Amino acid sequence: MRASILLSGLALLSSAAAAHDPVAHGRTNMPEVFRQLTSAAGEWSGAQDGHPVRVTYTLTGDGSALMETVVPVEAPGSTMITMFTVDGDRLIATHYCAAHNQPQMTAERASELSEGVVFHLTRITGMRTAEDWHNTGLTFVLDDANHITQHWTYAYRGRSGENTFHYTRLGR
Repeated sequence: MRASILLSGLALLSSAAAAHDPVAHGRTNMPEVFRQLTSAAGEWSGAQDGHPVRVTYTLTGDGSALMETVVPVEAPGSTMITMFTVDGDRLIATHYCAAHNQPQMTAERASELSEGVVFHLTRITGMRTAEDWHNTGLTFVLDDANHITQHWTYAYRGRSGENTFHYTRLGR
């Protein structure tokens, strides 16, 4: 009988804890995740496909948007921008790509940026054909105060692929 009461008590505590877990119930605190994302503001370096890049994160729009600017050191004219914003219970990433299209991706579930925020493609503009190269997703991880990992997925001519980029903060 005691074991039954103990198990019932544990089940009640477990369900009470789950009721207060916003991610478990599809509710999120995207403004808090966005605040964590803004801690990336500053200068970073890294490589994309073996080519060095400089990355800058700038808070803009009176604090309502974080702009990521990726400048290839060897081809500065191929700069790309990703804008991160909050829309209610979603975090939005709109990427202005060197492929001349603009995938908009959303994340609806996240708790900590250190665990990664996963963005999924919701719409895209600027495509000439469905076969054009375009990004289909992004996982953004703030590994620690000085390291970021981004995992991008893409599609091209009916095939999918992925790239992982690592950035290190400069000047700290």
